[in-house]
Amino acid sequence: MAEPIPVELTKTQDGWQLQRGGEPFFIRGAGGTGSLEALKAAGGNSIRTWDAEKVRGDDDVGVLLDEAHALGLTVTVGIWLGHERHGFDYDDPVQVQQQFDRAKEIVLRYKDHPALLLWGVGNEMEGFDEADNPKIWEAVNDIGEMIKRIDPNHPTMTVTAFVHGERIEYIHNRSPGIDIHGVNAYGGAVAVPDFMQRGGASKPWVFTEYGPVGPWEMPKTDWGAPIEQTSADKADFYRRAHAEGIEAAPGQALGAYAFLWGDKMEATETWFGVFLEDGSPTAAYDALTEIWTGALPDNQAPRVDALSVDGSAELEPGAVLKVNTEMSDPENDQLTVRWVLRADTGDIFTGGDYRPPMPDIDDAVIEGTTDGATVRMPDDPGAYRLFAYAYDEQGKAGTANVPVRVIGEPKVQFPLPVYGDSFARMPWAPSGWMGNVDKLTVDDAWPENPHTGDASLRLRYEGVYNWVGVAWQHPANNWGDQAGGINVDGAKELEFWARGEYGGERISFGVGLLESDKAYPDSSITKVDNIALTPEWTRYTVPLRNKDLSSLKTGFFIALTGRQSSVTVYLDDIRFIN
Repeated sequence: MAEPIPVELTKTQDGWQLQRGGEPFFIRGAGGTGSLEALKAAGGNSIRTWDAEKVRGDDDVGVLLDEAHALGLTVTVGIWLGHERHGFDYDDPVQVQQQFDRAKEIVLRYKDHPALLLWGVGNEMEGFDEADNPKIWEAVNDIGEMIKRIDPNHPTMTVTAFVHGERIEYIHNRSPGIDIHGVNAYGGAVAVPDFMQRGGASKPWVFTEYGPVGPWEMPKTDWGAPIEQTSADKADFYRRAHAEGIEAAPGQALGAYAFLWGDKMEATETWFGVFLEDGSPTAAYDALTEIWTGALPDNQAPRVDALSVDGSAELEPGAVLKVNTEMSDPENDQLTVRWVLRADTGDIFTGGDYRPPMPDIDDAVIEGTTDGATVRMPDDPGAYRLFAYAYDEQGKAGTANVPVRVIGEPKVQFPLPVYGDSFARMPWAPSGWMGNVDKLTVDDAWPENPHTGDASLRLRYEGVYNWVGVAWQHPANNWGDQAGGINVDGAKELEFWARGEYGGERISFGVGLLESDKAYPDSSITKVDNIALTPEWTRYTVPLRNKDLSSLKTGFFIALTGRQSSVTVYLDDIRFIN
């Protein structure tokens, strides 16, 4: 039988302190599920998850807890709470109770694991505005108090998107079930101590996400593309954020979790990851090693200076672009260089929702060296981004990129994808969760038996009856309060392939969802109701002839009807065709 290692939150004359097994514990951590061996080697002592289920592939957090314990690391276990922007309704007592019951099951399952450090009750469930919905905070506090009743050995923490609006008031003054305020902060991390003091904070806090300046905080080009920091500049900002946000608040700040221990497509392929997709550590790894141990690693990542464009960054189709930079290595290793042109996503702020990586544009780079590159721009108008990667002989990497644009109105290229692992662009995000979303799991890269390519989309609904749905939105989380929308005039239909786990699963689907009562409705709405799936891949269509397709905020939606047992549906190759 596993025995927990008690974690206490104590207050002395010097302020707040975590104690684990009777010893002071300051969090030197990261969020994500990258290599725990690398975390340990860098001097880290803790990892954070956002939920307890599907933490790493199909593995629940128990696998991660075991691995962390074997390495002497701890885990803040997240308990995901529903987001209103995903369709969760905190005014619905049934949804709220189901969420509470799920949280209790998680706590009972893992409360005695010796690697457990804290419970993370939700992540940005309050949204990004004023956070003044009392129903959300009632649900958070109820879960926090439940945890305290059944697990006296681990403090509770809830995590918010920065500290503006009513967040400090609700967490510090109206939520006795919550011990610690977890704060996700990027460019604003340096201002958190001042915000906390002026807001009357009475509880300790932790950076639950911090890292480079976010794309929503950076300067933008004339066409709205954010300017990304180089990997070296990001490393410097990690240092500054930790010094001015954590070290400047002794007795209040209990430590920090860097974002992201791994790699992720969010805004760009390189914006937030401490590592690249191929596993190469960047300068952020070096900075975190220095923060956690007081010393830089023996081998440091290469540096790529900001890319500068000769002339205008807005070019005619097929024009030649010249870009300059300087690359260097602290140990004077010989560098291997890679230059890549990709279409830009246009998604600045997705709230962490899944976005597919953008593929390389073949044969665009004419020449690339450590001094710069010559690139032939595509014929298709639109926004692009040129990436530079430098690798040293020890496997570390430096990156920089610059947004560029091909002049002209972007043309609709059919087939235009909504989802499919072989497609170049997917302009709509699967951000619109509806119905009984607490019982929905979405796997965006299910590897077993796809229709084409390497993966399909798997939706599993474990609610008893009721219904659940997902809408693909532009921009992400657009419920009709944002302009957005994609012009797909010329499309004759939307096609997709679907199958059920066993057959007989009932779905409804369509294009367009936002009606005329919204400030920014879909230009057309077409729905197909109550289709029974088979266990074999079958093609389905939404007819679109003679429809106004000039502004589709909802590129596709699907709803699953629940039944006595779970419902599992697979989707693939969702696209507009003409």
